[in-house]
Amino acid sequence: MKINIKLFTAILIIGLLAACGGGSATTEENSTPPPKSMVAEEADPMENKGIGPIKSVELGDIDQALVAEGLKVYESMCTACHKVDKKFIGPAPKNILTRRSPEWVMNMILNPEGMIKEDPIAKKLLVEANGAPMANQNLTEEQARAVLEYFRTL
Repeated sequence: MKINIKLFTAILIIGLLAACGGGSATTEENSTPPPKSMVAEEADPMENKGIGPIKSVELGDIDQALVAEGLKVYESMCTACHKVDKKFIGPAPKNILTRRSPEWVMNMILNPEGMIKEDPIAKKLLVEANGAPMANQNLTEEQARAVLEYFRTL
């Protein structure tokens, strides 16, 4: 019985060593850099338009009527998770347009599921929110644009 335990232990140790080894040593001379698609590059967040229907947003002078509409939508649909000037469940919208493109903001409002699935910034925000995804409030593009206009005044 003692021999079987010793034999089993020896085989187990050899198996573990074999499993851990076996890789070839790499040096600068023989290593191949990973393909560019696998290298994590931090793109300019202001160039990222996000994933969704909004491809371009023209911002002109602030439209006060649109701001008022955006405030109403924000207060009724967003304040459960967002506080204007501090992180709550989700990030604060104050100064959001210095951190994200207008298209990204609107696409996040309109398509949070797609953004969380495919957009690198939205994925990071999901982690920062402890895995609490942004709820899709099913806003129209007009409502999302009004919220964006309100955000411009914060």
